[in-house]
Amino acid sequence: MGNSTQSRQTMPPLPETHPATPSAELDAHRARKDATDPEPPTDESEPEEEVDPWDLPELRDTGVKWSDLDTKGKVLRVLKSIVKFILLLGLLYVFVCSLDILSSAFQLVGGKAAGDIFQDNAVLSNPVAGLVIGVLVTVLVQSSSTSSSIVVSMVSSGLLEVKSAVPIIMGANIGTSVTNTIVAVMQAGDRNEFRRAFAGATVHDFFNWLSVLVLLPLEVASGYLYRLTKLIIDSFNIQTGADAPDLLKVITEPLTKNIIELDTSVIRDIATGDPAARNKSLIKIWCKTKKVTNLVNITVPGFVNCTPDALCWEEDGQIWTQKNQTETINLNKCTHMFVYANLPDLAVGLILLALSLLALCTCLILIVKLLNSMLKGQVAVVIKKVLNTDFPFPFAWVTGYIAILVGAGMTFIVQSSSVFTSAITPLVGIGVISLERAYPLTLGSNIGTTTTALLAALASPGETLANSLQISLCHFFFNISGILLWYPIPFTRIPIRLAKALGNRTAKYRWFAALYLILCFLLFPLLVLGLSIAGWQVLVGVGVPVLVFVIFVIIVNIMQKRCPRFLPSFLRSWNFLPKPLHSFKPWDKVVTASMTFCRTRCCCCCKCCKEKERDEEKDDMKTKDKSLEMYDNPALTIEDEAKVTATHL
Repeated sequence: MGNSTQSRQTMPPLPETHPATPSAELDAHRARKDATDPEPPTDESEPEEEVDPWDLPELRDTGVKWSDLDTKGKVLRVLKSIVKFILLLGLLYVFVCSLDILSSAFQLVGGKAAGDIFQDNAVLSNPVAGLVIGVLVTVLVQSSSTSSSIVVSMVSSGLLEVKSAVPIIMGANIGTSVTNTIVAVMQAGDRNEFRRAFAGATVHDFFNWLSVLVLLPLEVASGYLYRLTKLIIDSFNIQTGADAPDLLKVITEPLTKNIIELDTSVIRDIATGDPAARNKSLIKIWCKTKKVTNLVNITVPGFVNCTPDALCWEEDGQIWTQKNQTETINLNKCTHMFVYANLPDLAVGLILLALSLLALCTCLILIVKLLNSMLKGQVAVVIKKVLNTDFPFPFAWVTGYIAILVGAGMTFIVQSSSVFTSAITPLVGIGVISLERAYPLTLGSNIGTTTTALLAALASPGETLANSLQISLCHFFFNISGILLWYPIPFTRIPIRLAKALGNRTAKYRWFAALYLILCFLLFPLLVLGLSIAGWQVLVGVGVPVLVFVIFVIIVNIMQKRCPRFLPSFLRSWNFLPKPLHSFKPWDKVVTASMTFCRTRCCCCCKCCKEKERDEEKDDMKTKDKSLEMYDNPALTIEDEAKVTATHL
């Protein structure tokens, strides 16, 4: 009894003494927090985030070491690696095929419009209009080889001069870089990966645009590309050769030809002014045809109109002659899924566009995940050393030129610069290839795609051989000139610095990537085309003041960073302007608010609700943990839980 009485007497003070412990802990925690707050982790970490993303991240091996595995574990790891490698090859195959289908979809959606754009010869004679037409048509058909073949057909038929075709080829060189930029946008999930991937893709854009800014005025003033290629064509007696090797088509056609097959000659016929081509469909229905030439009797107005070296006679008051007529006999239908669809080209194009973008995005996500899981530990170290290490000191400069040759060779093998640059873009994003190494690889791909065009030109018939070969040589020497401008001297590698600046911008404001795509590859070319159609006076009257203003802004920005003392006081910063005119933050708030509204109102999904339930469960668990920490006596804990429940009610 005495003991129980003492215990009852000592029980009441427990709630008073134990709560003091957590409050003391909280005070100590606050003191520690206050002590650490003045330290500069936040201030120092922010500048590091600006620099670190461009350094290649370490791909660490988080699994069990090989030496610690037993025999069964080693066998399983080898089998997993083999399966992952086979999956990677399969995903790369589907990735390349989806790029091919994407190109077909764009041709179905905008192919005839591209042919119509090429028809206005008066506009094409304007070099600036020719440049933006080359950009627009290549973006529409997603293939620089297709747009180049249209130009060759127009030159061969006499509708376009070679001199007028050179700016179009320059524009096609710009338009082909849109594909890898689209691929980079699909890596927007991780901020640093997106920063590197978008920079790796847009370094190609900046190289092309800067080359055009320098070489197009030079070509207009001197015609050096036209004169150089003309001299080469006249100096060598070039004969028609064999077809260009189609190595990638052999691999991808078994899948792509069962999805869609196109007759691209329809676009060329529209561009060359064939009225019958407008009513034709781009979707190929008959894959095997046979042309039969027969000698038939026809009537002509007079003997003068008779076919040379053919019989000509008069019968029943009509003059008859003989003429060869070629008739196409359809033998076998194609086997693709749209051969019996009876859908218009636009509908099929939109269906394929959605499916190919879905496949492209899915494959890219899975490829990145697979590469992240495979490139770990010693494997990652070896691959990084092979791809990013320079030669020893005296020969370090040779490394970049070897990378250019590798890029040219790989592009020659896959027959497409878009496929090659789109394939290395995810590798730049995950940090396997540095931006400095991706730049020469991209330059090499520009050369590689011109070599395949040269071989294709050599396979042209005799009457079109000279023109097609000259245009291909113009494309080749344009890229060589661009490399000489923007690569040999490290100081002139401006595209790398511009791509890094754009990568930082898009990593901070991810919506800017979509804005960049729309502005550079659609709105800007359309605006320049519209001004060109209005006349060169309008183009010069609007374009020159805008160009002067842009140059002025660039010079002021450079001076603000390097020598602000030479500027007037009000120009040392742009703060005198309204904030939306010199900062993306107000626009970012608008975009973020609109996206949040769409996410909460239009895309109300179960995930948010589940996360809210999980947060509530965690809060309840924390409350229980706190009550258990405050009281050592379980009986008091139950009473406290009852009080908390009553309070919540």
